[in-house]
Amino acid sequence: MAQLKGFEGHTVNPHKPALADHAPRTWQRMLSGRRLNLVEPSPLDIEIEDIALGLARNTRWNGQTRGAHGWSVAQHSDLTVEIMRRLKPRAPASLLMATKLHDASEYVTHDLITPLKAVVGDVFKEVERRLTAAIYMRFGLKATLSPADKALVKKADRIAAATEAVQLAGFTAAECRTVLSFTEKPLKDVTLTPLPVAEAERKFLEGFRELEKALALQSR
Repeated sequence: MAQLKGFEGHTVNPHKPALADHAPRTWQRMLSGRRLNLVEPSPLDIEIEDIALGLARNTRWNGQTRGAHGWSVAQHSDLTVEIMRRLKPRAPASLLMATKLHDASEYVTHDLITPLKAVVGDVFKEVERRLTAAIYMRFGLKATLSPADKALVKKADRIAAATEAVQLAGFTAAECRTVLSFTEKPLKDVTLTPLPVAEAERKFLEGFRELEKALALQSR
């Protein structure tokens, strides 16, 4: 069996089925008209409007959250950027953009809850990795983060998740540690309010445009 290589040149275990063996068609048509190949995603087939729509319609916690609307991945992404600004007040635009897009692959993979990710295994992780690399490159970032930046994004992500767990998903602060294995504590000085899809989409795009301008200035 031919070996698969991703953006970083990593080789997938040749003894496992190739990603392309899992489906006869591996691309999805977007409303923008783009056809995104999920196995070999091209940055040229990625549009921020498709991402914003997908993330605004994609709910965290399998939709099991309080409120009249679902807590979307778009809102989670915005919250994570806010937390990153707290963790690193002078964070460069590139790190903030990477934080903004850390879950952007979920506009096509959806937000699988942790127990389901464990069941799905390596194929899902590889698809997610390739999509994230393509998305990062599409918007002027390196395909992969440095270990330090990756750890910082993960920390911001887990603080956001812990805050969502307590405020929206019915977990206690203690269960964040014992059940969800979060070492990070939930924020107490923010109130999470799930928004309608159109509003979540609009806010996500607004934040992206601001970071896009800042990233252009940083690159000069």
